[in-house]
Amino acid sequence: MTVTIIGSQLGDEGKGGTVDLYGEGADVVVRYQGGDNAGHTVVVGDETYELSLLPSGVVRGKTCVIGNGCVVNPETLFDELDALRERGLDPDVRVAERAHVIFPYHRRLDGIEEEDKDEEVGTTGRGIGPTYEDKAGRRGIRVGDLLDEEVLRTRLEYVVPQKRAVVAEVYDKQAGEELDLATLFETYSGYGERLAEEGMTVNCGDYLQSRIDDGDEVLLEGAQGTLIDIDHGNYPFVTSSNPTAGGACTGTGLGPTEIGQGEIVGIVKGYATRVGSGPLPTELAGVEGDTPGYEGSEAQRASDHEAAQPLSDAGEREEELATYIRDEGGEYGTVTGRPRRVGWLDLPVLRHATRASGFTGVVVGHIDVLAGLDEVQVGVSYDLDGTEIDTVPPTTEEWGRCSVNYRTFDGWPEVDWDAVASEGYDALPENARAYLEFVESELDTQLYAVGVGPGRDQTIVLENPTT
Repeated sequence: MTVTIIGSQLGDEGKGGTVDLYGEGADVVVRYQGGDNAGHTVVVGDETYELSLLPSGVVRGKTCVIGNGCVVNPETLFDELDALRERGLDPDVRVAERAHVIFPYHRRLDGIEEEDKDEEVGTTGRGIGPTYEDKAGRRGIRVGDLLDEEVLRTRLEYVVPQKRAVVAEVYDKQAGEELDLATLFETYSGYGERLAEEGMTVNCGDYLQSRIDDGDEVLLEGAQGTLIDIDHGNYPFVTSSNPTAGGACTGTGLGPTEIGQGEIVGIVKGYATRVGSGPLPTELAGVEGDTPGYEGSEAQRASDHEAAQPLSDAGEREEELATYIRDEGGEYGTVTGRPRRVGWLDLPVLRHATRASGFTGVVVGHIDVLAGLDEVQVGVSYDLDGTEIDTVPPTTEEWGRCSVNYRTFDGWPEVDWDAVASEGYDALPENARAYLEFVESELDTQLYAVGVGPGRDQTIVLENPTT
């Protein structure tokens, strides 16, 4: 049995908390794509764990696997492991030998290429995209290569001169230590020695299948969200891998029948957020003058903001509302600290995600963040060039032209959310239940849980697929 946890929006939905919650009944927790650009925050009592690479299940002491679909920065891997050990945990982490390795030149190129683009994507600069580019270009270096010094040296001797030429001749930049072959070899062969000494590397698909055959429960954890999937997101404002359910197959080595016969759970934030450029049709007045559907670069956005006319009264109210939700929800990037853009819940996005991954259930969180508002809106459909549509159009330009049709719900009061979590679903305010049941009905997908706070005990569980 497998359970796959997938972000249904633009990332930052609270997947880490759900993985931690459902991880209690799992034996193995697997990250199947992404790298150390994906922030996971897990709150356990008074302890907060902020992870960027390790699967969230590490906090529960589960066997955790970084799958072959991931890109791995060994420095981050060992920093996070050492930090958890210093806090008294004993993480059991395995890394797929087929996973690709992030090198310092990937991070350098990530920054250079982002600056060079006409439209900034808003990457974290962690080298994720360039590493996936090398993977697709058949010049990548994999975790298994770090275990064999001869192979590692050969791979570096092939790729480093190419990267030096790109930095110097294409971008007219000075190459530094990140492209010094001797330094790279010494550092990364050292990482390989530590991986071998700690027995961390595995043949991912075989390892996971053997655990399943032994009767173990495997929980698969995606990073980011559906709308930044490289195939199903709003290209080019996307990540470099597949957070959707198909990525769980290719990123672990488990077959689609194995994944499809299990549970696939979509994680929904009760409103919409995103970091970086690209459309956000339901956006309230955002950070630095962001506007719905605006596709300019961050630099252009800031310039436009300085030149903009003062906001109208309605615009000021929207900006106040966006700031309120952002602050109440802690909507700042786990990895970057960047403030997230904020909007109302967008059902066309959720319909798109439900179809792309085949959700068997959804978890809706952050309901407490919306408490105290007079009304809460939900985008139910779009108008695109005079036609009403109920899902996300295929191109980013079309999505940016969409206007939103809303349904308005009466708000719900601030209550003792710990008491609500303890008492169960019926203790939720009536208007909050109406909001949730509308979403459940529109997606034709069962509501599995409701999050009313960041803590492990602040989720109302209606269905636990790992028990």
